[in-house]
Amino acid sequence: MFPCTPKYRQPVVIVEGKGAVVKDIEGREYIDLFAGYAAVNVGHCHPKVVNAILEWAQKIHHTSYDYYNVPSALLAEKLVQILPMKGSKRVFFCVSGAEANEGAIKLTRKYMLKFKHKAGLDIITLRYSFHGRTHLTTALTGQTKYKRGMAVSISIPGVKVIPTPYCFRCPFKMKYPECGVFCAYYLEDVIKYESSGDIGAFLVEPVLGEGGIIVPPKEYFKICLDIIKSYDGLFIADEVQSGFGRTGKLFGIENFEVEPDIVTMAKGITSGLPLGAIGAKSEIAEAFEPGDHSSTWGPNAVTCAAAVAVIDVLLEEKLHEKAKELGDYFIKGLNDLAKRHKVIGDVRGIGLMIGVELVKDQEKKTPATEEALKVREEMRKRGFLIGAGGAYGCTLRIEPPLMITKEQIDRALEALDEVLKLVK
Repeated sequence: MFPCTPKYRQPVVIVEGKGAVVKDIEGREYIDLFAGYAAVNVGHCHPKVVNAILEWAQKIHHTSYDYYNVPSALLAEKLVQILPMKGSKRVFFCVSGAEANEGAIKLTRKYMLKFKHKAGLDIITLRYSFHGRTHLTTALTGQTKYKRGMAVSISIPGVKVIPTPYCFRCPFKMKYPECGVFCAYYLEDVIKYESSGDIGAFLVEPVLGEGGIIVPPKEYFKICLDIIKSYDGLFIADEVQSGFGRTGKLFGIENFEVEPDIVTMAKGITSGLPLGAIGAKSEIAEAFEPGDHSSTWGPNAVTCAAAVAVIDVLLEEKLHEKAKELGDYFIKGLNDLAKRHKVIGDVRGIGLMIGVELVKDQEKKTPATEEALKVREEMRKRGFLIGAGGAYGCTLRIEPPLMITKEQIDRALEALDEVLKLVK
């Protein structure tokens, strides 16, 4: 394999999974608190999802966009019913979140040229964001660590990155709510003084996942939406990680009571199989003409069947509502730990998308990067898989399958309490 896999890849060979538990090749079980980068939303090997995969794997694997198949038609119908936009909507299927984000920008620029008679050159994203690893999405990502040594390939004109609403480490050294959400209004300064003025879109993760589970203030997106619309731009919600129930709503952006123009999806859409999607208001989707865009594996029968089953499970078992309840329970337990462990600088999250930022000292907030890696290792030794990363490398990422139980959460909190004593 290429030498680009994670530097701190875990010495675990997973061979089996059920619900929120996985088993390694030696038979040891782990409670999965990371769900394959927050992808396995309805749990490992949910029976309804498995049955849907088996049914279509025995019928037809793939047809391409030249022909119709039943699962992709059913999935399109379900998605337009649940997408967080009013009115008529359309969808497009691809293979990954990065491909969905690339396609969304392509659609934005075609829409701007065809209907708004401008190029839509400038795409604005957030610092600490993550939108993928392809040529364009690496440029859109607001983290230097993914761009080192690739300056020529990712220096794409029109990409503007603005400060993120990271209240724990405010780039403006302000405090919320006294700040008046200054970071949101700063968007207009960037448009006025640092852009071409030819605005295409504001592309954002409702909750920044890879950047460290950064949750914006409630009013942040309302302010930004008003600004971006005043410059005739589109609002794109990257729901690759926050979608399909993870934040306590079907889509993360619903927590902020704003309506996007385009939504990009992947990860939780199938709870573990490769599928991406773009959802857009019909008047925007109609900018594409036959042949403008395609994806060989997009309407794959097996993955689309899995996604249909995932949506059915989410709605029937009300997993998004359970994620809200369980997330509140988990966060309360983590805040209790923070009272006993000074290494915890911040606990934040929404639903089962939770971050615990570790610091070497409470006043300076020096990132406790080595400590975060040690916590991950010690948790693994105790039978728990947890993420460690974020923009500063010091945030524990807790994003388990949505059907995790309170008993499993209690066990995780007990183990984390024990482990944190080792990193003081």
